[in-house]
Amino acid sequence: MQKSGHVDSFARGNLPPPDQWPLFLLDRPEFAYPPRFNCAVSFLDDMVARGFGRRDCILSPDVRWTYDDLLANVNRIANVLTGRFALVPGNRVLLRAPNNPMMVAIYLAVIKAGGVVVATMPLLRARELATIIEKANISHAVCDSRLTEELDKAGRAAPSLTTVVAFGDGAPGSLESLAAEASDVFEACDTAADDVCLIGFTSGTTGVPKGTMHFHRDMLAICDGYARHLLAPTPDDRFIGSPPLAFTFGLGGLVLFPLRAGASTVLLEKASPSELLSGIETFRATISFTAPTAYRAMIPLLEGRDISSLRLCVSAGEALPKPTFDAWKDATGISITEGIGATEMLHIFIGSSPGDIRPGATGKPVPGYEARVVDEAMNDVPDGTPGRLAVRGPTGCRYLADDRQATYVRDGWNVTGDTYIRDVDGYFWYQARSDDMIISAGYNIAGPEVEAALLTHPAVRECGVVGQPDPDRGMIVKAYVVPSASATPGEDLVKALQDHVKAEISPYKYPRAIEFVSELPRTDTGKLRRSVLRERAAKPAAF
Repeated sequence: MQKSGHVDSFARGNLPPPDQWPLFLLDRPEFAYPPRFNCAVSFLDDMVARGFGRRDCILSPDVRWTYDDLLANVNRIANVLTGRFALVPGNRVLLRAPNNPMMVAIYLAVIKAGGVVVATMPLLRARELATIIEKANISHAVCDSRLTEELDKAGRAAPSLTTVVAFGDGAPGSLESLAAEASDVFEACDTAADDVCLIGFTSGTTGVPKGTMHFHRDMLAICDGYARHLLAPTPDDRFIGSPPLAFTFGLGGLVLFPLRAGASTVLLEKASPSELLSGIETFRATISFTAPTAYRAMIPLLEGRDISSLRLCVSAGEALPKPTFDAWKDATGISITEGIGATEMLHIFIGSSPGDIRPGATGKPVPGYEARVVDEAMNDVPDGTPGRLAVRGPTGCRYLADDRQATYVRDGWNVTGDTYIRDVDGYFWYQARSDDMIISAGYNIAGPEVEAALLTHPAVRECGVVGQPDPDRGMIVKAYVVPSASATPGEDLVKALQDHVKAEISPYKYPRAIEFVSELPRTDTGKLRRSVLRERAAKPAAF
């Protein structure tokens, strides 16, 4: 590793032991980064120097910033953080805000000053925030003034947090007030390519959250790998989407990818399916990032909407069911490009380009990445056989002081916890999270496959499928179904759905139990919380 540019050595000192790291593949020319650079400079200063200064950079309902505007704001904020609030290189800084231009400016300012960003979901509560603050030993926080209540509570339980700066209300002492008086010139911290600049906490639904540590070089690698090769953005593209910037899917798709390409991005604080459609229409967005459930929810809202500006729709966060792919393609003429990523890997590592989609498959490894399907002993399984997904490439897992590192990384490979099948043509087909496989009477059944079959029935709006303990079969397949508005829940619909699944896929996979619900539990990022459904299925009398 290069000599660190950090004064506060916490991040580097809490990386896992080198023998527990994955093997990093950096031999392609696009990943040949210099040993020292600051990625904020690459995303902003270098782009302005290349002539993008007067081009649109960030748009929102209330703000329109050029690259020059964003650079000036980043420099002013960096001067305030280092001068007024004594931020030193290596300090961890918690960010708490919805998707708005100031969130981006603060994010890049922290990195430019040599800090380490720890961005958090706006919906996190005090207990969750305190856990993150304690684990990352966070000293500074910058928070949207509308979200300070829970952070204040967390701060009382986390003594390492000594400095909290609010922004957004324009009050005296607010970040924007102080920044307005600061210089718009700032010399970036001399960081190493392998200095940590981001700790992304996983959005998992159980257990203590894991902090995933990412370097300056990683921020460029996801742009020069996935975005460059599969999205091929141009300066004329305009990105839009719903994932929070605290979620690395959102960070890449709504900030890093457009900046690296000299393109622009649209930031919406609220991005429900209806609001996302309005944003696409109003701002003439060309590339959309959102979850499968959002694409499905937008379909009945398309009438009268002009989304002709869209050229590319990206889905990640959870598997894209083929019925959703087909329904969106039929309604819009646009094929959704799917991808699988992980907070541990920073972004998507298997995906597809618009010209190489095989509906139902996730795709092929992103250029620069390698992927295998293996058994428990890390031996390759034959094509067509389910197994554990193992990947490696220019990014990879380094947990913050966490024993689970040895489970995620094995023999230099990142073992993601997903069950996949690779076909003879090299496409990867998602089956389930490894802990979501249902074993019923000796059969292995993937819950997402049953969900995809159910979604082809017009009475099903959403569904989640898990295993329910059964004394005779070990487990049975249980489906939680949100019915469509025109459907009438009851025994007749249960039988109709069971018969429908038997006709769509192997009959033994049909849901032997179906429960109708008004909504499904989801994380802040839109992922289905199957763990909650499993708990409900295991203890039906408690609900």
